[in-house]
Amino acid sequence: MRKNIVAGNWKMNKTLQEGIELASEVKNMLTQTPECEVVLGVPFIHLAAIAALVKDSPIKVSAENCADEEQGAYTGEVSAAMVRSTGAEYVILGHSERRAYYHETCEILKKKTLLALKNNLKPIFCIGEVKQEREAGKQNEVVKEQLEGSLFNLLPEQFSNIVLAYEPVWAIGTGLTATPEQAQEMHAYIRSLIAAKYGQEIADNTSILYGGSCNAQNAASLFANPDVDGGLIGGAALKATDFKAIIDAR
Repeated sequence: MRKNIVAGNWKMNKTLQEGIELASEVKNMLTQTPECEVVLGVPFIHLAAIAALVKDSPIKVSAENCADEEQGAYTGEVSAAMVRSTGAEYVILGHSERRAYYHETCEILKKKTLLALKNNLKPIFCIGEVKQEREAGKQNEVVKEQLEGSLFNLLPEQFSNIVLAYEPVWAIGTGLTATPEQAQEMHAYIRSLIAAKYGQEIADNTSILYGGSCNAQNAASLFANPDVDGGLIGGAALKATDFKAIIDAR
């Protein structure tokens, strides 16, 4: 059976000291083992400290990105091997902000994915359409191209280590949210593409998270859908009480 996952994406927020405080709050709130896997996606400089802090808890740690090269003269970059050495187990790849602001292409993300898998990291791989694409009815086409361009080169055993996050980009930080029906429709479509490529068993075992302005108020209705396996949470992950409410909704 596939995992239910609630993953926070802190983005470029929280100093190291503030991040340790937030991670401690979340850890202390999880007095019982949650019904889902809890992942904190944190800035690079936080990784080692927070991985050590949550080591004996139900919480896993994720980087928000990694380099598309293995090592070498790439000033300022952080490799997948470096990420793994901190104790992190996940890495967020293909986030809409990376695609839009840093021009990450499907080919770049294909390289990052292979390096992450090589270093025993589980990619949380983001896919999704922008507002103009949704309005033009091209959302299925966009998502299919993103999957084919970066992930469908993987062997079945490699793909089995991928977690997907569907991001309706038009709903991130805009106050808009896909309706539960829109989320379910797209998640079911994504699962059908995986089934066509890798077979129904792998499709049924692939966790697909919702990643568009999910919060404590709408999480339960989104998570009630059969093909929505949790969330990739942005702003609501920056406050422990809000994040805990989303964890409880799963």
